[in-house]
Amino acid sequence: MASVEDYVARIEETCGEEKQFIVLFKYEKKQEVIAKILKKAKAEKSISSVIFELTFKNVSFRLYGTGKAIFRNLKDKIELRNILSELLL
Repeated sequence: MASVEDYVARIEETCGEEKQFIVLFKYEKKQEVIAKILKKAKAEKSISSVIFELTFKNVSFRLYGTGKAIFRNLKDKIELRNILSELLL
């Protein structure tokens, strides 16, 4: 069975007042990841299929066509992993 690690290459956490998580998806899986996320998340805004402003379960994030996503206002990596598993699996 697939897991989040099958899709995610790296997770980085930003410092500062508003905590953000940058998720880099594996290059060979990025098209599959983008398709799965777009199917489940609600699109708020899209800039020519390159940048997507999305929400999923009251979590807002930005998804890039390059295979990167930036999640905002999450408490910790556990919450991020839960959101990613619901989006990808």
